[in-house]
Amino acid sequence: MDNKTGITVTQSTATPLNMFANQESFNTGYKMAQILSASTIVPKTFQGNIGNTMIAIDMAQRLHTNPLMLMQNIYIVYGMPSFSAKFIIACINASGLFATPLRYEFVGEEGKDTWGCYAYAIDKKGELIKGSTITIDIAKKKGWYQKDGSNWKVEPEQMLRYRAATRFQTAHCPEITCGLAVKEELEDGEYTEITEDNVDQLSAEEKLTQAQEKEQKEANTQSLNLNTGSTTSEETQTIPNKPQSQAATVTSSSSKPQPMGKQEMPDMFKQS
Repeated sequence: MDNKTGITVTQSTATPLNMFANQESFNTGYKMAQILSASTIVPKTFQGNIGNTMIAIDMAQRLHTNPLMLMQNIYIVYGMPSFSAKFIIACINASGLFATPLRYEFVGEEGKDTWGCYAYAIDKKGELIKGSTITIDIAKKKGWYQKDGSNWKVEPEQMLRYRAATRFQTAHCPEITCGLAVKEELEDGEYTEITEDNVDQLSAEEKLTQAQEKEQKEANTQSLNLNTGSTTSEETQTIPNKPQSQAATVTSSSSKPQPMGKQEMPDMFKQS
C-alpha cells in the first residue's frame, strides 16, 4: 500500500504461456486453439485447424503480441507462411529495442532509377542504426519491378519503404519474425515448383541436385525397410547332396528376425 495515497497496488505475477513446457501448458494452449479456430473472424488458414492455431498462439507469446492480431497478419505465399511488411514495422516500433520508431530517408532523384530509401533508428545508446539502401535500380535488377501484379510501378514509394524496413529488420533485429519470411519479398521472388512436366527445363546443376535428393530419399527408405524388417517374403536355399530331412536352410538377411527359441544349457553348468 502506498502511504501517501492509501491505494493498494498489485503487481501481476503472471508468466507467459509456454505451451511446450509441460502437459498442463500444452492442454491450456490446446483449449485456447480450439476456441480461436472455431471463430469465423480468424483467417481461413486457421479456421477449424487447431494445429495452425496453436503455432500462431505460441508465436504470439514469443512476440509479446495478441494471437488474433498475429493470425490476421500471417499470409501463405507459395505454401510458406510469411508476415506482412507493415506488421514487421509495427513489431519493430513496439519491441522497445530502439529509442525511436523506425524512420526513412530517401536518396537520389524521384522518378529515376537512382531513387531509393533506407530505414534507420536511434538505439538506446544514442547511436544511429541504418539499414540497406534499396533503389528502383535494385528492384529492376532483382526482377521485382517488372513482375506481373507487383505494386512497384503503382506505389514505388511505399514499396521502397516496405523493402527498406524489412532489410533493416533482417540486419538488426532478426529475432522479431521468429524465422518467418516477408510476404512482399516472397511475392516479388521467383519460385518454381519442380514437377514431371517442367523437370526438362531445369539447368544441369538443378537436375544434379534433384537427382541427389531423390537418391538420398531412396537410400533412406531402403535403410528404414532393413531396420524394421519390412520385407515379408523369405528366401530359402537348400544345400545339395543332403537328404530332404536334413536339408539346411539359409535365410537371406532381408527376412524378418526370428526368435531364438529354447537353448540347451551348456555342459559346464550342468550338475554332475
